[in-house]
Amino acid sequence: MIDASVQTNVKSKPLLPLSTTLGPVHIAVTDRAKALAIWQDVVGLELISETGNALALGAGGKVLIVLETGATRPSVPRTIGLYHVAVHVPHRVDLAQMAVRALQRNVRISPTDHLVSEAIYLWDLDGNGIEITFETPWRGTLGDPDKGETYAVTTEGKPHSGRDPIDLDGLLAELGESPVLLARMPAGTRIGHIHVHVNDLGLAMDFYRDVIGFAGFLLIHSFGMGDVGLDYMPHTVAFNIWSGPNAALPPAGAAGLRFFHIVLPDAVALEGVKARLDGVKAPFSLIEGGIETQDPFGNRIKVVLA
Repeated sequence: MIDASVQTNVKSKPLLPLSTTLGPVHIAVTDRAKALAIWQDVVGLELISETGNALALGAGGKVLIVLETGATRPSVPRTIGLYHVAVHVPHRVDLAQMAVRALQRNVRISPTDHLVSEAIYLWDLDGNGIEITFETPWRGTLGDPDKGETYAVTTEGKPHSGRDPIDLDGLLAELGESPVLLARMPAGTRIGHIHVHVNDLGLAMDFYRDVIGFAGFLLIHSFGMGDVGLDYMPHTVAFNIWSGPNAALPPAGAAGLRFFHIVLPDAVALEGVKARLDGVKAPFSLIEGGIETQDPFGNRIKVVLA
């Protein structure tokens, strides 16, 4: 059971249109070959284009991740920035395919059952966090810690920790009796959510919910994390304070998050974000197709039109 006293009720309706999505996530890495060894060979993204030091990777011709080479050191622990970026796959077998690619290359993975999704966690060779997610909302719902409920509840009404290990044998059975192993993610793969380090949960919730305009989902102090989204789980943006209350931005040259995109369907939604930023005197600058801003901790965000 989660103590309701450590949960803050943050539930709200989204101010953003439900067709809002996340666009490409830009991540700094130290070395091209080391980066592709994970992002291409294990995650399974295709190298779509290469311009200067920017490697654009994606699936089905759609760019999802842009790796910017030239970082002078790996990601620095206990700093503001990327916890992980989540690549959501359209079918459970795609999760199995990715697990095989990792196992073949002896890459450490952490397969975790969140009930409303199944996830495989891993890291690139610079320490950038990656989650491969298959959404399973029909299996249950997240509980309401305000009412002292467990983290998640199955459709049969049984409590679920949301952190059980995935039955890997069962997952690999998705490949069938004569598996055909694939090197790349399929079309329909997308950036489903991003999870960042911050140093104040309340400030983060105020910004991503009330200023950017996502719906408030959860803010659980005992977990040290919160999340926001649109109209369904899993979340679109999550944030945690696991780097500590004094976490600062990483030093110049470190690998890690450069910025991520929030993609809006229309100019009305963009003007709403700009007005809310103005209302709290949060700085932003105009860029092609939208604006660039940052959360109160320095995580950079580009809010653009589709």
